[in-house]
Amino acid sequence: MRSTTKRWRRRTLAVATSTLAAGAFLVAAHPQAGGAAPPAVPEVADQVPQLTEAGVTGGPASVSGGGTSTSADRSVCAPGAHWLRVRFTELSLRGNDSVTLTGSSAGSYTLTSRHWPGKAFHTRAFEGDCVRVSAALSDPASRFAIDAYQAGDRPLAAATTTVAAVGDVCGSSCNQTAPLIKNMNPQALILAGDNAYSSGTLSEYKNNYDPYYGQFKAITYPTPGNHEYNTSGASGYFDYFGARAGERGKGYYSFDVGDWHFVALNSNITRSTGSAQETWLKNDLAASTKPCTAAFFHHPRFSRGTHGDDSSVTPFFQALYNAKADLIVVGHDHNYQRYAPSRPDGTRDDANGVRELLIGTGGRGYYNFDQSSAAVQEAGNTNTFGVGKLTLTATDYRSDFVPVSGRTFTDTATGKCKKAVSSPAFSVGTTPSSVSVKPGGTASVTVNVGSTGGFTAATALSVSGLPSGVTGTISPSSVTPPANGTATATLTLTASDTASGSAAATVTGTSGSTTQTAKVTVSVGAAGGEVFADDFETDKGWRLNAAGSDTATAGKWERGDPEQTTSTYSNQIKQRGDTPSGVNCLVTGRLAGSEYGVNDLDGGASSMASPAFTVPTGGKLTFSYTFAHGDNATSADYLRIRVLDGTTPTTVFEKTGSATEVAGVWQNATADLSSFAGRSVRLLVEAADASTASLWESAVDDVRVTA
Repeated sequence: MRSTTKRWRRRTLAVATSTLAAGAFLVAAHPQAGGAAPPAVPEVADQVPQLTEAGVTGGPASVSGGGTSTSADRSVCAPGAHWLRVRFTELSLRGNDSVTLTGSSAGSYTLTSRHWPGKAFHTRAFEGDCVRVSAALSDPASRFAIDAYQAGDRPLAAATTTVAAVGDVCGSSCNQTAPLIKNMNPQALILAGDNAYSSGTLSEYKNNYDPYYGQFKAITYPTPGNHEYNTSGASGYFDYFGARAGERGKGYYSFDVGDWHFVALNSNITRSTGSAQETWLKNDLAASTKPCTAAFFHHPRFSRGTHGDDSSVTPFFQALYNAKADLIVVGHDHNYQRYAPSRPDGTRDDANGVRELLIGTGGRGYYNFDQSSAAVQEAGNTNTFGVGKLTLTATDYRSDFVPVSGRTFTDTATGKCKKAVSSPAFSVGTTPSSVSVKPGGTASVTVNVGSTGGFTAATALSVSGLPSGVTGTISPSSVTPPANGTATATLTLTASDTASGSAAATVTGTSGSTTQTAKVTVSVGAAGGEVFADDFETDKGWRLNAAGSDTATAGKWERGDPEQTTSTYSNQIKQRGDTPSGVNCLVTGRLAGSEYGVNDLDGGASSMASPAFTVPTGGKLTFSYTFAHGDNATSADYLRIRVLDGTTPTTVFEKTGSATEVAGVWQNATADLSSFAGRSVRLLVEAADASTASLWESAVDDVRVTA
């Protein structure tokens, strides 16, 4: 591959602010097409840290509202994603004002004034490749702003994170437990205090702790123990961990891992009811939107070890119990103990109780079980060093005690998150959320019925509120989603020759006495026989790799604003930075990248499939396109348009590569679709960098199918 460089334009991404006129409600989503290099996410100065699951990508979005907003719903989408979570940079809601988020496949959550933690935050995940944002604002001072999203490439139920947990560490034997953490490869390591013996001085952290656990510093979220406070103000602890330890003198903070909210508390300072720390804790828990919650600190509420039960941390336990938290991790006693879900007084409560895991086994001696406890101990061990491994999903957890080499004691427990969906339920969504149909033409919308909590009942589907002269048929009219999965149906819209107007139609799902709805905006366009049109300024439901057979590894098709790429080898523009209309198009790897070969198509074929439409008599396809390549291209490289009739593809347009430099130039093309008249088809836009690695850029815009 010849050496060239890429020039690209820089764009400043500004976080949405509150300078909106009353009634404003704006959206501009930048979807991440599965597998392609994600667009840059804007930086924010202060946010709740969000650690992600494997396979998560993200990008910028802009959804904001202020004043008294009754505008139509808006969506943030990442075509092909299994789930999304969005980031709020502002959530200032007054009175009873609210913002409701709904996944296109499943999940819904309503945000109120209590949910702002004072800094930017990511919400819980919602199933589907779009999140619908519905604002109900009546106070002129209310406003909100979304500036980014995260998207998952696997089902939410399979999206896991790993957190290592241990206390009472170094110790003379933490060289034995450090390899366990390395083998776990966790997203985070939480420490339950007494990390560097015996006084937590900075030199003890450097000499005792750092040689073994320093390798995990970038992922470590600590809390202090009583030994840290053998040094005045735990200064060695705060000096070693810096900002990661929270505000000096306080040492309490929170962060998110996947769909779990973690709270680090300091059980060595004032912790009574009404104290600054306990008040902060209650407010922090109330602000979180996550379905699962864990806390960690040093002193155990319950223990059969030498130190016994500690009632001084009851205010922590009470606040966590009231907020329906799921796990507490502690240390202090040098052994392992697992307790049944409990109330703050120790009474077993399998429905609402919080499970305590005492993992004081990081490498400092052993304590026996020589005390009684008010709570029910389910498992325990007093002679094994080890580390807790927490495997977390959006609905449940598994905790494993992993022993050091040569020891055999293990323990496993599982549990469901109390604020996750547990009762059977379903949701209804539409893709796309807005569609245009021409007089005398048809258009289609995919209806998604998502299951949560194991819902598996038949769900009848209907549509109402369509514009004058437009009828809608849903096929099949009833679907049964698999447990925690999604079933789909197709809404076919047919417009008469005299149809007109625009309306927010309602798709209703009914199962037994339960109904769920979704909105789809249906607009009747101008006459002229146009049955399908897309200028790619909004998401109309194109799907990346719909057949699951793509092979490209980079530069895949995506909808977005392309950035200009210029080759210094040939001084030719390869990827155009403009479009025939508007700002967006379909493009292979829309970003220019910082060096040659970044974000162009690589590794094979990539495809995008359109929504279905019915071809009219004498149907004609028109579109704009550009393609470009270096002199290392071959005839195996191509830009191709196919008509997908069922599963049978027919090529109606093709441009192939050659050993000659070709610059990117926007051109117009047409294709005859008359042989498909009366059939429901989809368009398949394909590009390939096949055979040998070469420079290849493609884009398509302003697609129209007319009679």
